[in-house]
Amino acid sequence: KTDTEKDWVYNGFDCCLTAEILDKLLPQLDNISTATYAFSRELQGPVLEMRLRGVLIDQVKKAEVVEAYYQKVDHLETNLTRIVGEGTGFWGFNWRSNDDLKELFYSRLAIPIIRKKGKITTDRNALEKLDAYLIAAPIVNHLIALRELGKKISMLKTDIDPDGRFRTSYNIAGTSTYRFSSSASEFGTGGNAQNIEDLLRQVFIPDPGMKMAYIDARQIQSRIVGAIEWNLFQDGRYLDACEGGDLHTAVARLCWPKLPWTGELAKDVHVAESPYYRHYSYRFMCKKIGHGTNFGGKPPTIAAQAKIEIEAIQEFQPKYFLAFPAHLRWHEWVRNQLLDDGVIYSITNSHKRQFWGRRDADDTVREALAFDPQCTEAFIVNNGMLNVWRSRSCELLMQNHDAVIVQYPEEREDELIPQIMKELEHPVPLEHGRTLVVPYDVQ
Repeated sequence: KTDTEKDWVYNGFDCCLTAEILDKLLPQLDNISTATYAFSRELQGPVLEMRLRGVLIDQVKKAEVVEAYYQKVDHLETNLTRIVGEGTGFWGFNWRSNDDLKELFYSRLAIPIIRKKGKITTDRNALEKLDAYLIAAPIVNHLIALRELGKKISMLKTDIDPDGRFRTSYNIAGTSTYRFSSSASEFGTGGNAQNIEDLLRQVFIPDPGMKMAYIDARQIQSRIVGAIEWNLFQDGRYLDACEGGDLHTAVARLCWPKLPWTGELAKDVHVAESPYYRHYSYRFMCKKIGHGTNFGGKPPTIAAQAKIEIEAIQEFQPKYFLAFPAHLRWHEWVRNQLLDDGVIYSITNSHKRQFWGRRDADDTVREALAFDPQCTEAFIVNNGMLNVWRSRSCELLMQNHDAVIVQYPEEREDELIPQIMKELEHPVPLEHGRTLVVPYDVQ
């Protein structure tokens, strides 16, 4: 067959097999999966529009940021070369070479070998373990910083389209939690437009005459956890804390009631920022450790991820669970739900997930705990995004899990921003007459 004929056959299989699969799937749909499917199809409109529109890139600013990152790389490389050379005599060390890294850590520094699937490794997880050795810590810190800078430079140097725009391909069904995933465009340009840190965002600019707004849902996953606990146990303590103005200060008040709280938010925030454990404040602990604890994180795991001493987490968690006992009840409820039928439903009754892993395994339980908060987050934010798109009040540029980025005529800001904020709201009815309304912040 010619190449053209092969393409015909390939495209024919794409159409015919998809149709045959659909005929098998449709009879299996229930009310929930039918609603999930319908909502996913509705999202094709705004998603396709964002993919086609893209975001304008400031080429001058992009070049400045790339140059600034390269200067940081040069500075760190110079430091690292001196540390390794003077400390171990390993002159000519190449930090990008796995062989050099293995020789440095496991031969010259004589640290016990770390393996992955039987093979010697110096990957990110291995570096985090090596960081525990005092002699290796300065080297590890440099390596992690250099690797992170490399990722940022790579992202900034991604090809953009001839019209100067960065385009991304959003996948509506990209994850098991129904959050979007994103990747390079269909033409190999652009890339993942989600999880872009603040410094990198400055290269994205609005079109002439327009202004950009970054609108994100405030503490949305925490509020959903509180809503779940209200529905299951009629325990509103955590949701009340979320809705009380400043979640992390409210949590600190409950965990450490003997601190000199005043009842005035501005003053109490100052109290919560006072030192708790070494240089960590009470508020920091509630923010950083509380979130991981909500989703079943154990002290060793949270310590490794948050770079906090395990003793601090072991001291914090009992106080946290005492203030919010419904967390432990919810964790136990999820474990039992997995053992009973392996299915978790969202509080909106719009989505469900069947868990196929070992139902009593810790990683399965953690996935199940994360499912409803992340799924409902996507449902609320994407419903709001759909409202905004249908109203045509602005132009959608990007979706960032708990946030949307839009542009609008600058002279209409006072009129449009309140309208957009209202359109993004998607109230979720809860049990016993309560409603979950997630507020948004705008920058």
